[in-house]
Amino acid sequence: MDMRIGLWIEEEGKSIAELGAVAKAAEDAGIDRIWFSQRLGWDALTLIAGVAPYTSTIGYAVGVVPVYPRHPIALASQALSVQALTGNRLTLGVGSSHPHMMEGMFGLSMERPAAYVREYVEALGPLLTGEPTSYEGERVIARGQVQIAGAEAPELIVAALGPRMLKIAGELTAGTTTSWAGPEVIENFIRPTIDRAATAAGRPEPQVIAGACVAITDDPDTTRAWIKSRFGMAGEMPAYRAVLDRGGKAGPEDTAVLGDEETVAKELKRYAEAGTTEFLFCPVGTDAEVERTTRFALDYA
Repeated sequence: MDMRIGLWIEEEGKSIAELGAVAKAAEDAGIDRIWFSQRLGWDALTLIAGVAPYTSTIGYAVGVVPVYPRHPIALASQALSVQALTGNRLTLGVGSSHPHMMEGMFGLSMERPAAYVREYVEALGPLLTGEPTSYEGERVIARGQVQIAGAEAPELIVAALGPRMLKIAGELTAGTTTSWAGPEVIENFIRPTIDRAATAAGRPEPQVIAGACVAITDDPDTTRAWIKSRFGMAGEMPAYRAVLDRGGKAGPEDTAVLGDEETVAKELKRYAEAGTTEFLFCPVGTDAEVERTTRFALDYA
């Protein structure tokens, strides 16, 4: 299976011009998609609209927009606006996020998140195509229409790690993006689970986009310790804990792809053989390691 290459760009502390320069270098190197995260700084969709003019052909993706704070009509309007501004180069990723953010920070209930995401995606899909929509679920109501000249429906994916979310992704969207899932988890759980759902729904083979921390480094142990200090708390979140347990990993640091160029290339081959359709490079480590890793990703593409 051919595996595309995506590049996640750390946006924190960077200007549009700086991010645009990285995106242009990625486009020139043949990277398939640039990915941004929706966190507490830049709004990822607005950021894509700002960076896209520095490029002409490369795709852009957000992984992912939490569904709870944005009504489907509001998100459809924003996503289609980005489509019009970028020449229809957006992949829209959505997901439930985590209780400590949605409940702890926003004060929103995450009761039965998979059921809520299903309703949300059922309502969002027609809105993205510009169709008149009158959707009434148990918790999601969306009545209206969003039409923007020149905007096509963006590719829609769902962040999924558990069986219910993977079923939603396979039945209703173009695929899924994962976090902290190594090639063994993709091959033995994620790929067969999402494929079954897509086949049952009569949909084409779904994408599986595997995001992983990567560092071309001569000191993997130090980099692994840095990842643990920065991302270790993710291992305490139920959804991430479950996928880590499936792979027999103690924490996020154990899912990182670390080592010299040859070592990393071998691990990428494992991801491809496991059924990954796109490997998403998330360069980490020291400034020098991030630069070296990014250069490797550009060369590898």
